[in-house]
Amino acid sequence: MKHPFEQFSYCPKCGSSTFHENNEKSKACDDCGFVYYFNPSAATVALIFNPAGELLVCRRAKDPAKGTLDLPGGFIDSGETAEEGVMREVLEETGLIVERAIYQFSLPNIYTYSGFDVHTLDLFFKCYVADTTELLANDDAQETFFIPTDKIVLADFGLHSIRVGLAKFLKEI
Repeated sequence: MKHPFEQFSYCPKCGSSTFHENNEKSKACDDCGFVYYFNPSAATVALIFNPAGELLVCRRAKDPAKGTLDLPGGFIDSGETAEEGVMREVLEETGLIVERAIYQFSLPNIYTYSGFDVHTLDLFFKCYVADTTELLANDDAQETFFIPTDKIVLADFGLHSIRVGLAKFLKEI
C-alpha cells in the first residue's frame, strides 16, 4: 500500500511543487509555509435487523464494487454528528427512518473512488427503525433486502472494511 502523501504532489493552498514530507503525519510547503496533516474521513455503516433477525443489505449501484453487497452508510457531511450521518445515509439509501443509532466499533479503511485512495475511519452503528417493511432502494443502492444471518456470505460484500466489520459484528452477537 502506498503512503497517502504520494497522492499529493502540490501544495493545496498555493499550488507549489515544493510540497514535501514534513513527518510521518504531514507535508509542508516551502513557499507558503502551509502544513497539511493527513487525517481520515469519517464514514458510517448501519447494521439494521428486521423482527425476524435478518440483516438489511444493499446491492451497490455504483463503483467501487458495483453490483456487490454492502451495508447502508456513507460519508459523514460537515456539521453532522456520526449519528446524524448514519441516519441520513440510511434514509437516502433505503427510505427507512432510524430512531436510534448505537455505536458498535470503528475500523480504518481505504476507499478508492475515481482512482483516488480516500483513507476513512468507518464507524459501525446498530440502528433501530420502527418499520422495516417500506424499503426503497435509492441513491447508492440498486437493491435493498433482508438476509438471514446464517445465509451471509462475506465474499459477496465488495468492500473490504464491510467484510471485516460484518465478520467482527456477527462473531460478537
